[in-house]
Parts: sequence; C-alpha cells; structure tokens
Amino acid sequence: MALLRRMMGVTCGAALLAVAPVATAAPQQSLPGIPIKIPPVSDTATWTIVIVLTLLTILPALLLSMTPFVRIMIVFHFLRQALGTQNTPANQTLLGLALFLTYFLMQPVALQIHRVAVAPLEQHRITAMEAVERASGPLRDFMLKFTREKDLALLTEMAQIPRPHNPAELPMRVVIPAYILSEMKAGFQIGAVLFLPFMVVDMVVAAVTTSVGMLQLPPVIISTPLKILLFVVADGWNLVVGSLLKSFS
Repeated sequence: MALLRRMMGVTCGAALLAVAPVATAAPQQSLPGIPIKIPPVSDTATWTIVIVLTLLTILPALLLSMTPFVRIMIVFHFLRQALGTQNTPANQTLLGLALFLTYFLMQPVALQIHRVAVAPLEQHRITAMEAVERASGPLRDFMLKFTREKDLALLTEMAQIPRPHNPAELPMRVVIPAYILSEMKAGFQIGAVLFLPFMVVDMVVAAVTTSVGMLQLPPVIISTPLKILLFVVADGWNLVVGSLLKSFS
C-alpha cells in the first residue's frame, strides 16, 4: 500500500508540472528603424538663405524710408528738443504715433497696390515678379510727388544714366534716395519753424532773469514750464499733426 501511494504521488506531481505553465523570459522586441535622409545643402542654397534673412531684417526700414515716416519722426524730434523735454513724450509713444500717421497717409497707396498687384497675384493671373513691378508704380508716383527735381538730378547724375523725358522713367534706385533727401529737407524746414517761438520764450526769460540779477537759477528751469504751458494753451499737438498731414495733401 505504501508503495502504491508513493507511485500515485509521483504521478500527480508529474501531472501538475505538465499542466503548470513554464515561466520563460519574454523575448526583447526592438523598434523598427526610421530612415532619415537629410539632403546635402549646397553653398548656393546656404548663401540664398543668408541673403533672404538679411533682406527680411532690413525690409521694415526700407519700407519706412519710402513713406512719410521720415519727415514725421524728424519733426517730432525737433519739437521735443524745442520744448526742452528730453524724454517726454517717450520714444515708443512718438514712434507709435508716427506709424499710425504713416498708415493714415499711405492707405490710399496701399489700396491701389492691392488692386493692381496683390489681387491679381492671389488669383494666379500674374507672377511674383510682375506683381513687384506693378506695385512699384503707385509707390513711385507717391514718392515723385514729394521729391525735389534738384535731388532727382543729383542722383541721376551720380548714377550716370541718361536724363529721362519723364520722371516716371527713373529707376527706383534713383527715386528712393532722392525722396529720402527731400523728406529730410522738409522735416528740417518744419523743425526750424517750430523752434522759433520757443527760442523767443528762451530769450525773453534769459533777458528777464539776467536783468533782475537772478543768476543762481538757470533760465531753462523757468522757460521750460512756460514753453509747455504755451504749447498746451495753443493746442500744439493738433496744430503740428494737422500741419504735417496738410503738407502731404
């Protein structure tokens, strides 16, 4: 009997081992490789990227130079110097006002450029180069309207090109710098006119303080509040901005 029980126990143990799952190590699965191919960059493509990024950096300055922004900023600078307020209004304030006035003045030109160049380009009726050529027409007409003949003659002579029969035939490399020179001259003229009344106030205050023997107090301390008061009473900002806008009409 004991032998029979021992044989039955061995048989049951073998059966349990056969039924029990055998723990085996799971095989390691590796992710499939993703092929990445980077095409070689030629020297021409590298220089093209550099040139495009450089143009994008200086593009805002180039566009602002072809707008009334130049004259407006010069006049604002002279006005602040004439008032004697070195940092008031702040540069950001004057820059924002100049940008909005530039947008106000250039909106008709921008609408014309959109009609003759941008809209046909969006409709795939013309190429990008044709759109640039069409857009330069309204911008050239605007700049030539406020450019002096003397500046055009100077740049035409320096460029060594024959004298055209019509100013519209001049290339943009002549029109743009001539327009900037004319705008700088106009800005300085307006700034000189703005300086005159404030200079009179400075002279009167200096003469009065000197005559009464008030030498310990600088005249600018007294004249600056008087100039600001005179500017506010005369509604100076309205007069200055109105004169600037009328100068482009």
